[in-house]
Amino acid sequence: MVTEQAVLDALRVVMDPDLGRDIVSLGFIKDLAIEKGDVSFTVELTTPACPVRERFKTQCEQAVGALPGVRSVTVTMSARQAQHAQTQQASSLETVNTIIAVSACKGGVGKSTIAVLLARALREQGLAVGLLDADLFGPSLPTLLNLHQPDVYMQAGRIVPVEANGMATMSFGYLIGDSPAVMRGPMVAGYIEQILTQTEWGRLDCLVIDMPPGTGDIQLTITQRARIDGAVIVTTPQALSLADVAKGILMFEHVDVPVLGLVENMSHFVCDGCGKEHYIFGSGSDLLQRRFGLPTLARIPVTPGISSFEAINHEPVPPPIRELCDHLTRELGKRRAADLPKPAVAAIPGHLHIRWPDGSESVLPNVKVRAACSCARCVNEYTGEAILDPSTIPSNIEAETIQPLGHYAVSIAWSDGHASGIFTWDRLRELTAN
Repeated sequence: MVTEQAVLDALRVVMDPDLGRDIVSLGFIKDLAIEKGDVSFTVELTTPACPVRERFKTQCEQAVGALPGVRSVTVTMSARQAQHAQTQQASSLETVNTIIAVSACKGGVGKSTIAVLLARALREQGLAVGLLDADLFGPSLPTLLNLHQPDVYMQAGRIVPVEANGMATMSFGYLIGDSPAVMRGPMVAGYIEQILTQTEWGRLDCLVIDMPPGTGDIQLTITQRARIDGAVIVTTPQALSLADVAKGILMFEHVDVPVLGLVENMSHFVCDGCGKEHYIFGSGSDLLQRRFGLPTLARIPVTPGISSFEAINHEPVPPPIRELCDHLTRELGKRRAADLPKPAVAAIPGHLHIRWPDGSESVLPNVKVRAACSCARCVNEYTGEAILDPSTIPSNIEAETIQPLGHYAVSIAWSDGHASGIFTWDRLRELTAN
């Protein structure tokens, strides 16, 4: 006779490669039923775009099917629904499982192209995908999708999205065409709230929001009106500004939106003769990863024609975008799986006190930590050479505010007026060791 415990024990051999634990202890197994040797259950993943869902299904079937007395195994794959309780969620977004913001701290870095291709990659995985162009002053979606003033209409008091490549899309550019958008703050907030919350998105696995560049009213309106599951920051090595990227990270953290990682667009080119990768501007994302503790989700090479209408709409999604999609969904799954323990940092006179998740403690002199700041005001963002002279740091410097940044770093504002320092947990560990 097959027992529930025997099935669960058999399933413990199926490991989540990102979380490092078996799917039983992670709570993925739901609705387990056994009837005369016929076993059925649901595997509830952290995200519908899980890149290993088919592998999980096969492993589950094999593990349970090998038990004595099992005649058949039926495995249903599902995804955990996002929690809406902590944030006011407009009714048109209630049926959207995951919302991803694609952001950039500067314009002209290819953010919109990345957003469209990412949405396509998610759609090719069989997901129901929506795409919102949230840039009211410079909408890109009409051009990228060649949809200039399509027929946009209301139904039952809601805006009906425009279908493109099997995705539900909406852009303010659909409504105004080539006319300039001349608006002040209150009007901007009203328009973006309308196309975000009054568009009839329907049941979506994922809504990708192409955010306008910068950290202004539109970004704050979106983060206040929608429960965003994670943000991706797009940058380029030649337009890299660590100060601007830091502002973007801090903006998302301030409104409780986790930053999932960085995308370095136009990072290199591949020689068509030898196939060698050439990083002519250096690898800026490596510098960002060291300084902010965020993973680089993908490096997108300079590819002729990648932003053309044919490439965006009809050609296969480029491998680097597929890699971005894979890494993005893995990071999102990690965030949803559990509230990972973080170090606790507190200010004491002249020092920082750190209690690490393993129970150990560290005490670091404020002067030492302040001297280790790697922001753009303290370190040359292109050469990596120190700008800050340690002898200029006041001996009585104190940490005035300490703000955790997700699971990767902490931001500290000092009594000398410096407030742009971000210290990764790895960097603080290094300072402790030295």
